[in-house]
Amino acid sequence: MESRNHTDVSEFLLMRLTADPELKTIFFNLFLSMYLVTVLGKLLIILAVISDSHLHTPMYFFLSKLSFTDICLSTTMIAKILVNVQITYTGCLTQICFALIFVSCENFLLGAMAYDGYVAICHPLRYTVIMNPHLCAILILISLSISIADALLHSLMMLRLSFCTDLEISLFFCEAVQVIKLACSDTLINNIVLYLAVSILGGIPLSGILFSYTHIVSSILRMPSSSRKYKAFSTCGSHLSVVSLFYGTGFGLYICSAISEFSRKTAVTSLMYTVVTPMMNPFIYTLRNRDMKGALKKLIGRVPSFL
Repeated sequence: MESRNHTDVSEFLLMRLTADPELKTIFFNLFLSMYLVTVLGKLLIILAVISDSHLHTPMYFFLSKLSFTDICLSTTMIAKILVNVQITYTGCLTQICFALIFVSCENFLLGAMAYDGYVAICHPLRYTVIMNPHLCAILILISLSISIADALLHSLMMLRLSFCTDLEISLFFCEAVQVIKLACSDTLINNIVLYLAVSILGGIPLSGILFSYTHIVSSILRMPSSSRKYKAFSTCGSHLSVVSLFYGTGFGLYICSAISEFSRKTAVTSLMYTVVTPMMNPFIYTLRNRDMKGALKKLIGRVPSFL
């Protein structure tokens, strides 16, 4: 196959949602609606946390940061799906870089929220001492720093790749594994670094989540009061549902990417990870959280006074 250097690559071709003009309009309206629901839901959570003093706790502090990260991730992914199927070389690398940053940040934030739940349930008397504002700020800064460094590393390593004439990406958005597969040059180092980073940056927070929930469940089962057990399970249930969605769809996407060629069904599954999961998160957190529902009612009740 004819090879050319990356400086000659002008654009990549993404997978089409459909070739039918009528269906294209339907899909456009569908994804636009999902994006707007995601952004509106996340903004309501952020504003509720800011406006209600009862929600000025570490758990809701991390939740507001998670909501902002979801907005950024959805904007990074859905914006290009709504526009067209062609993306420039620079635009593709930029999308990969920002997607890696936001996915990694979400990964660390879910780990931090699990640790917060562990301290709250297993060490309630020391909660305010351990989960102080200084520690929360440090956790956010460390998460962001590691995420940016990881994304820049992968993006810079892709600059050394040369590509063949076939520049069709088997997804609706640019993704690191798929772009590396299109390269004609040696990609061994890129693949080693990529999967090593995924194993470490994904494994550490996931291990922390499993550790936290093992101790949380053990502590809850030892509680004598049924009402306390229900309240504890209810508090952790929302986070556990989001964790299951995030890691379940994420692992499914990367396992399929590693062991087989992408099919259209797999590409559709990838939309679950980047579109549906962020949209579902606000409903999961608000429907099972009495404090959040109360804060949202107060926030919405204030709207007429500003009109």
